[in-house]
Amino acid sequence: MSNDTNPKQLALVPIEQRQVDFYGDEIPAALVVLDDGETQIYVPIRPICKYLGLSWVGQRERISRDQILSKALKGVRMTRTPLEAGKRGGGTQEVLCLPIELLPGWLFGIDASRVKSEMQPKIILYQGECFKVLWREVQANALPLVDVRPAQHDETILALENIRQNALAVVRLTEEQIALANRVTAHDLRLDRAAEAFRGLRQRIEVVERRTAPPVFIRDDQASQLKSQVKALAEHLTRLDSSKNHYGRIFETIYLQFGVTSYARIRQGQFETVMQFLTDWRTAADAGNLSAPRQLTLFDQPAEPEQGA
Repeated sequence: MSNDTNPKQLALVPIEQRQVDFYGDEIPAALVVLDDGETQIYVPIRPICKYLGLSWVGQRERISRDQILSKALKGVRMTRTPLEAGKRGGGTQEVLCLPIELLPGWLFGIDASRVKSEMQPKIILYQGECFKVLWREVQANALPLVDVRPAQHDETILALENIRQNALAVVRLTEEQIALANRVTAHDLRLDRAAEAFRGLRQRIEVVERRTAPPVFIRDDQASQLKSQVKALAEHLTRLDSSKNHYGRIFETIYLQFGVTSYARIRQGQFETVMQFLTDWRTAADAGNLSAPRQLTLFDQPAEPEQGA
């Protein structure tokens, strides 16, 4: 048992665990069935502290002083996160988690003005969007409790599965459109709706591709190279204009312009184009234009090489 947990409490055992990509940070989330039969999503606090450069000991003490958060804090037995696996190897560990509904309460208790200036934009990004992204991804992609093998699917079950996937896609699209409507101009909103429609089409194409031939996504070393260049560009833009959260804006622009939902799903044929796009953005910023270069279209992006080519 980890030293982070209370030995008097039995650890919760999740029925499912998944990693959610949040602007390049891999945040684990666990789906747990409670005693009353209801399901609850739990999120470990320590990895988030690591991403935000916060003291885990200090944050744990702050949670223990809060009457609501301290009672909700639970030990959950989870597969080791990427942050911990490098030190201790594989397997599982018991980690302290909060229910996802209380995650904003903890995040908003962090005073961004009291942390290092380079971490302030990221903390604000987490406070504004982390709950929404985690909730949407875990709820929309949660596995069913009953394991139905493909050989057992009849036409009725397949039809119901198709209806469920389409309904979830509509819900996710609607939520994103509502969020966009609160923070963009009418012109940007029209562009974003078009991009979301394209993204939905792209997701459906990816489902077909996964069933036929797996797409060739960028390698781990390329993903690390991309994240490093995004970080460097964000720091450069912040030096030029510290009034905006450039880190999150760069990822959003990449996702929008290249029709992907995560940097890890950028295809091999797009990698050089994305890297050049970031370079062009920095060049434009040095010339006094902090906005992203012109938006790409489907016809601007390079064709994906065929399998085995």
